[in-house]
Amino acid sequence: MNIFEYGFTNDLLPEDKIGIPARIISVHKGRFGIVSDYGEGFAQLKSKEYYFKGEAFPTVGDFVLIDYIENGDSRITATLPRRTFFSRSDPDIGRGEQVVAANFDTVFIMQSLNDNFNSKRMERYLTAVRQSGAEPVVILTKADLTDDYLPYILETSRVAEGVETHIVSSRTGYGMEYLGKYLQKGRTLVFLGSSGVGKSSLVNALAGEEIMGVSGIRESDSRGRHTTTHRELVMLKNGTMVIDTPGMRELGMWDISEGLGQAFSDIEKYAQMCRFRDCRHEHEPGCAVRAAIESGELDESRLESYRKLKTEAKYSDDKASYRRQKEQWAKSISVYSRKMKKEGKIKK
Repeated sequence: MNIFEYGFTNDLLPEDKIGIPARIISVHKGRFGIVSDYGEGFAQLKSKEYYFKGEAFPTVGDFVLIDYIENGDSRITATLPRRTFFSRSDPDIGRGEQVVAANFDTVFIMQSLNDNFNSKRMERYLTAVRQSGAEPVVILTKADLTDDYLPYILETSRVAEGVETHIVSSRTGYGMEYLGKYLQKGRTLVFLGSSGVGKSSLVNALAGEEIMGVSGIRESDSRGRHTTTHRELVMLKNGTMVIDTPGMRELGMWDISEGLGQAFSDIEKYAQMCRFRDCRHEHEPGCAVRAAIESGELDESRLESYRKLKTEAKYSDDKASYRRQKEQWAKSISVYSRKMKKEGKIKK
C-alpha cells in the first residue's frame, strides 16, 4: 500500500515536524481509522499536541503525521494543511466549528426526486461547498420514481445556476454513465445529502459492488434512517476515493463569507449596482436588487434565502468570537494561577 495512491503529495510535509504520513479514512469516538504505507489501522490523538498545543483536530480525509505502533493504536501527532474542507456549526452547543471532511475535489450535492427534494436545503449545501473551495455537482437521485423531471430541473437551475446537474437512478442505472468523468484515480469525492437520499446506493453503484449498507425509506414521508453511522473514506477499485457522511437534514452555517457570494452570485451582481454601498435591499432609493425583483429578473425567495443565511453566518461568527474570548480568558486565569502557585502565594 502506498500513501501517494490516497492523494498525498510531498509538499504537504512541514519542515518543522517529523512523522509517518497517513490519511484519516474513518472517524469514531476518540479513535480514527488510518491508512499509511504500513496498511490500514487505527490511531488516537497525542494529547500533548491536540489538547495543549492547539493542533487542529483531524477529520475524515485529513492527511496527518503519526508515530506508528505495529501492534496497537498509532499516535497522531499533527494535522497537515488542508487543501479544501467542509465545516458546519457543531451540533453540540458551545463547541463551535465542526470540520466534516477534508482534502476533496468534488462534492455531490444529492437530492432525490420525491418529497426529499428541497431547494432551500440545496442553497445551504451549495453555499457551504462553494466556501470549501471544491467543485459542486448536483445529483438528483431516484429517477425511477417520476416521469416528469422538468419541475426539478427548472428549480435546480434557479438555485444552482451554472452548476452541473445529473439525474440518475442507482436502481435502474439511468444516467450513471455521465458520472464516469468524476471517477479518476487519486481524486476524492464527497457525498452530501440528507437521510434516505440514496448516498450509499450510489456509492455501491459506482463501486460496482456492495460496500455500504442500504436501508429503505418510509413511504409516508419519503424519509430514511441513517445508513452511514460515521464519516468514512472508501477507495473504489479504479482508485477514486469517496467520502460518505451521515445524512444531515440540518446544516448549520459556519464561515461562509466567500461561499455565500458565489452561491448567490445573482444577488451579488445586482447588489453591486445599488446606489448605496450599505443598501439593505428593502425600501432604499436606487436599489438595483429591488428593481430586479420587480421586473421579474430576480426571484424574491432568493433574496430571502440570502438574508437568512447571511444572518445565520453572522450569528455563528459572533458565537465563535465569544467562544475565543472565553477560551482566552480561561487560559489567562490558568497562567495566573500557575504563577501564583509557583511564587507560593496560593497553596498547591
